[in-house]
Amino acid sequence: MGKFKLPLRVWILIIFLLLSVIAIKPTPFATGIQIKSVEPGSDAALAGLATGQIIKSVNDHEIVSVTDFKDAMEPFERQQQEFDVEVKRGNRTTIVSYNITDAFGFTFDENLTVLSSDSFSMLQKNDIVVAVNRNGIDNKTVLEQELDRILPKQVIKIKTDKGESAFLARGAPKINVGQAAKSNIRKGLDLEGGTRVLLKPIAENGTVSDKDVSDLISVLGNRLNVYGLTDMRIRSAADWKGETFILIEIAGVSKEEVSELIAKQGKFEAKIGNATVFSGGKKDITFVCRDDGSCSGVRSCNPSGGQEYCKFEFVIHLSPEAAKRHASITSTMDVVASESGHEVLSEHLDFYLDDKMVDSLQIGADLKGSETTQIAISGSGVAQDRNDAITAAEENMKKLQTILITGSLPFDLEIVKLDTISPVMGKEFVKNSFIVVLVALAGVVLVIFVRYRSLKILWPVIVTVASEIIIILGFAALIQWNLDMAAIAGIIATVGTGVDSQIIIIDEIMKGKSERFSNWKPRMKRAFFMIFAAYATGVAAMVPLWNAGAGLVRGFAVVTIIGISIGVFITRPAFAAIAEKLFKQD
Repeated sequence: MGKFKLPLRVWILIIFLLLSVIAIKPTPFATGIQIKSVEPGSDAALAGLATGQIIKSVNDHEIVSVTDFKDAMEPFERQQQEFDVEVKRGNRTTIVSYNITDAFGFTFDENLTVLSSDSFSMLQKNDIVVAVNRNGIDNKTVLEQELDRILPKQVIKIKTDKGESAFLARGAPKINVGQAAKSNIRKGLDLEGGTRVLLKPIAENGTVSDKDVSDLISVLGNRLNVYGLTDMRIRSAADWKGETFILIEIAGVSKEEVSELIAKQGKFEAKIGNATVFSGGKKDITFVCRDDGSCSGVRSCNPSGGQEYCKFEFVIHLSPEAAKRHASITSTMDVVASESGHEVLSEHLDFYLDDKMVDSLQIGADLKGSETTQIAISGSGVAQDRNDAITAAEENMKKLQTILITGSLPFDLEIVKLDTISPVMGKEFVKNSFIVVLVALAGVVLVIFVRYRSLKILWPVIVTVASEIIIILGFAALIQWNLDMAAIAGIIATVGTGVDSQIIIIDEIMKGKSERFSNWKPRMKRAFFMIFAAYATGVAAMVPLWNAGAGLVRGFAVVTIIGISIGVFITRPAFAAIAEKLFKQD
């Protein structure tokens, strides 16, 4: 028996297997609770906590389950309470009252001037804080002491596999956690649990363009983020008739919550006081400057209070009708001096998304009573580091631009399908899928053994099938494709077609051996001609499934195409090379 050398085709298979294992990054013994997301700019994020870290303990209490983490966070949860802030706004003083739990919703500088304000706080940028809960405030230190008295900061120490982070917070840190991931493979909603909603946009003219769909996805993503939903996936879909749909998958949300947030059309309004100046969308806004440094971008960055504040600015063009409304509303307003010494109007231009204020801007005195169609919109981004502040400003700018461009959704949304899968059911799906794959493999091995009565044939078949599955999973991990039930069905289908091709190769080799051919190439050419014909047929059959059921079975089509392509170009040539070597040695 001569020395067995691995053919080039086998080495190619080995290389792809190694790359797939690296992409999958299996960690079967990973335990503990992993951080899934951290709110950007929060105290936890600034302290160094990041997605992917494994939490070991919270304030020296060991964390081994999600329940442990929730119990550890419970002492930091706050009860809702009413909060009053008296501010000087322009030339008048007003009291703003709202409810708070773990944050006051605004930041301020040394002069007690509001620098930024969350939508729930009702304060406006450039307000000057005068009193808190009727207690007078005359400097920053007194204000900080008063806020600490209402919501005292607590020390939170979170130990992770990357070290310990300690920080002060007024409430539970904005961290989402889950069981530690055992690989880079992303599970779909069928396996992870959550809610899937299929939406059909209904336009007045009956036509929805690709640009409309792109803007709709941006607006929906922004709206869901406003309501605190971050663990979601949104993509477009279509059916065989060419009708357009939007598919949204959200983890940890009920049907009722999704229906309430998405089914309504939504609206964007810009108001001065109680008067609406313009609404988002093409009716009132004819142009929004984007991706053009001459009329949009981050203009300046300045340190203040240990943080960096970066200001962005971009230009919008109003329709003549909106310009007239702006002139009429501002014509009776007073001109006052801002903290920076510039002359501005006494009221702010407030932006509302679904009746929630998301930003508030000053109006220059030169715009009083003016029918200007060009307005400069500004805002800011805040972070500890200047680069991070620039990034935050750019993200806030893009978000506001998207709102202004699309405003209220340009069409109604019809909920076509709404499904909820519990995490418990998802675990059962994973378990059952694993069992199905093992049963399928066992069935394949049994049939081949009965057909050929040879263990020598079995092991290369098993190795090839296992290799195909590993490479498919590695590719899915690399492109971050979610594995759902449809994708698992695609893997099983790939195993079936792969075994069919291997039987064709084995039969040709066995015939060649019985006929004592010295040249195996004609036999292999004949086998691979049939394999490529089957491959072409398989791909052609999968293409229509790309949009079947509005894309709900796309995972089956994608994984099947990937799987049979891997088989034809990588694993089956390697199998043929191994089979040739084995039978030539007899």
